Formats: sequence, C-alpha cells, structure tokens
Amino acid sequence: MARPPLPSVPSRLVEVEVADRTRRTAPVAVLVTKEDVAEGAVSGPPGFAGAEGEVQELTDGDGPRWLVGVGAGAPRHYRTAGATFVRAAHACADTTASSGGRPPLTVQVRPPARAGAAEYAAFATGALLGGYRFRVSGAEAPVRVRTLRLVAPGEGLTECADAVARAVELARATALARDLANAPSNVKDPAWLARTAERTAGATPGIDVTVRDEKWLARNRFGGMLAVGGGSASPPRLVELEYRPRGATTHLLLVGKGITFDTGGLSLKPNAGMHLMRTDMSGGGAVIAAVRAIAALRLPVRITALVPSAENTVSGSAYRPGDVVRHYGGRTTQVDNTDAEGRMVLADALAYGTATFRPDVVVDVATLTGAMKVALGLRTGGLFATEDDLADRLRTAGDVVGERWWRMPLSEEHTAAVTADIADGRQCPPGPGGVTAALFLREFTAGLPWAHLDIAGPARAESTYAEVVPGGTGFAARTLVEFAASYR
Repeated sequence: MARPPLPSVPSRLVEVEVADRTRRTAPVAVLVTKEDVAEGAVSGPPGFAGAEGEVQELTDGDGPRWLVGVGAGAPRHYRTAGATFVRAAHACADTTASSGGRPPLTVQVRPPARAGAAEYAAFATGALLGGYRFRVSGAEAPVRVRTLRLVAPGEGLTECADAVARAVELARATALARDLANAPSNVKDPAWLARTAERTAGATPGIDVTVRDEKWLARNRFGGMLAVGGGSASPPRLVELEYRPRGATTHLLLVGKGITFDTGGLSLKPNAGMHLMRTDMSGGGAVIAAVRAIAALRLPVRITALVPSAENTVSGSAYRPGDVVRHYGGRTTQVDNTDAEGRMVLADALAYGTATFRPDVVVDVATLTGAMKVALGLRTGGLFATEDDLADRLRTAGDVVGERWWRMPLSEEHTAAVTADIADGRQCPPGPGGVTAALFLREFTAGLPWAHLDIAGPARAESTYAEVVPGGTGFAARTLVEFAASYR
C-alpha cells in the first residue's frame, strides 16, 4: 500500500492526564520557581536559576529526573516551561531508544504546591503544542513521549483536571490549524481543504458542514472568489460550518481567508518568500479549528463559519489589475493589485454571511497585509473593530489563552481612498495598507458589529519560541474559542 501524501490530520499530540499520585515506574520532573531556588527551598545543580523554560536533567537515580524552571510562576511562564520540557523529554526518549535503552514513554510532572488550575492548564498547553511536529518524510519517525502525567493535590484534583481538559481542546484547535497551514499546496487545494473540514469538523457532534462548488458560486454571483480562483486549474470552494446549540442567544459569524496558495497572480510575488504561501489560508484554518473546539466544549453560542477558499495563480484566465469585479450582493470593486486577493474572497463571504444568516457579531481572520508585519512584527496580531466592547472581548480572550493583539485604528480620513472612479470600491489604494484593507472589508459587513483580525505576522514562525515551533502557528484559533466562550 502506498504511503499517504501527508501525515495524519489532525496530528497526534501527547496525551495529558491529571492524577493525585506519581507512579514508581515513570520518571518525574519537578517544577520550580525562581523564588524557590533563590530562597534555597529547592536544591538544584550549580547555575540552575529556575528561569522559565530552563530544564536541567539530573543524574541522581534516587530523585527526580528533571528540574524545570517556571520563572515567576505566571501562566505564560508555565506555557514556556511545558514546551521546553516536552521537547527535552522527547529528545531523551529518542536518544535512549537509539542507544538500545528503554525510552520513557510516560513522564510525570510535579508542579509547586501553590500552583492552581490555571497553571496546570498553561503547562499542559505548552507541552501539547511545544512538542508539535509536522513533517513529510520517508525516514522513520523518532521515538517520542506518549503520555504526560500531571500530579495534583487531592483537594485540587477535580478543578485542575477540568482546566487541563479544556486546555487540551484549545491546544487541539491550535494544532489542527497548524496542520492545515503546514500541508503543502501540491496536496492542499481548495477541494482538499473543504474535504478536510468535512472530515475533521464535520465529525464533531453538533457541526454541520456544507461545501459550495464553483458552479454554485457562479449561480450566486460570488465574483470575488471566481475572479481570484479563475487562474487556477483547482476551482474555488466555499466551506460553511454551522453549530446551533439549543438555547443559544448570541449568533457569531466567523469568516476565515482560505487561499491555499498565493503566487500573487499577475501581480507576481518575489520568488524569495513564495514558498511560504501554503500558509496563506491560516485564517481559514483557525476558523475551522475553532468551530470544532467550540462544539467539542459545547459552548452555548450559535456559530456560523465561512471559509472562502481559492488558489491565486497565473494563467491566461487569471484576473487582471484594472478589472472590475461584482461581489455577492452587487457591490463592485476596481482591482488594483491581484496580490491583494484575500480581501476579494473575504468580501464575498462577508456580504453573503451577513445577508443570509443575519448574525449578531461578525469576526474575520486573515493573513491579509504585509503592512501589519511591519507595524506589529511577527508575534502580535492586528485587531480592528467597530465597537469598543467587541475589541475588548477579543483582546481579553487573547490575553487569557496567550495570544497577543494590538488594536489598530479604522481611520476615517482614509475612507475616501477605498472609493474608485469606475466602481463602488477600490481594492488596494495607496496609504496605510492594513488600515485601508480593513476599511475596504467594512463595506461588506452591513453595519453589524464587526472585527477584523490581521494575522499576517504571527501566523507563521521561522524559529522556536515558547510553545511555537517553525511553520504555521495556529495563531487566532484559541482566541476565537475563548471569545465565543465570553458570550455565555
């Protein structure tokens, strides 16, 4: 039987369990704060300070196997500690197996006595995501730890176990979003993304998935999606996900950009960074993964999610600068730059979603503008919102789950820039690129409370830090789940 072209999606993560005692057969890691070390409460080897993410393997066979620093003990320090420890444990397992020994497939962790449910959850999040691995290879996979056992005091066991179980679902959402972003585009065309959404999200109780093909899009006049996807042999798809729990009083519309590969079209991108454009559907991946987690957690909020998916390539049928495109609902756009394709497909989905489903709140997520990378760097997402309460909910949700957002202005002085001479709107005018892109999208939101999340910077990583590993990061998936939970 031929090997599948990709690893399994969703990726298998380490199993996390919470118990009230350690097992004698599995090695133990002890978590310590900088304060513990400074005050002499923990005796570590010379040079060990207990800084977050500091891991020291011990040689004394009668005691713990590792000391792991959690710094000042904030949740973000526990996430970093979980990530660095699980990487060290994986490396230990593989090295032991390679040398003919018996690798530790289960490892145990004993947090400080004062650690609470939030710290247990943060450590689990770091361990689940810090050990994430997506690799297409013919080589034998390395030996890895399979189970992480967190030891909690008996009186706090239930609370810690519940917090960790929720953290596991959030981490699974991030990992699925990473899987979708990392999948190479010779496999991941719009049809593959749609099928994978059906298989992963659609298998979750409570979620209905509908896939709209190019014929349906043409009949319903999705001009933006058809224009962007017109240059590719792989036609576009619109993925609809519905989660409708009984008793829900709030209806959220989530829209995620699903460009499975972006050459820039006729406005061709430079070659140097084009290979990264397999991750240009990171917004769509975050939305698919978030809906799956929202349903798994049975949050009492109605969700409609739309992922407009297309491949932006170069051919004789590709759309051109200077074209005028008619979107769903009738609004027209003058095309300035075919590499600004994300806003073209999002415009159709936003117009369709607001008119068809009549939500209470709209949030879109996209790797939309290089301008946002310049403004905020690679670890902070841009947040635009029409209402302060909406912005605060999203920013707070990000703080809780460890994803950082910075609110950007919807500067009205630039509104005139997105009007056109021969169409209702102009796609890519001169000016502050992130702001004008958001103002362009706002025209398709029917005046509803709306937020736009630009994740062009933090959606990809080139190096390891905290719980992030190189490749797609899954950024925004956890924020969307926590945001939905705020409407209980």
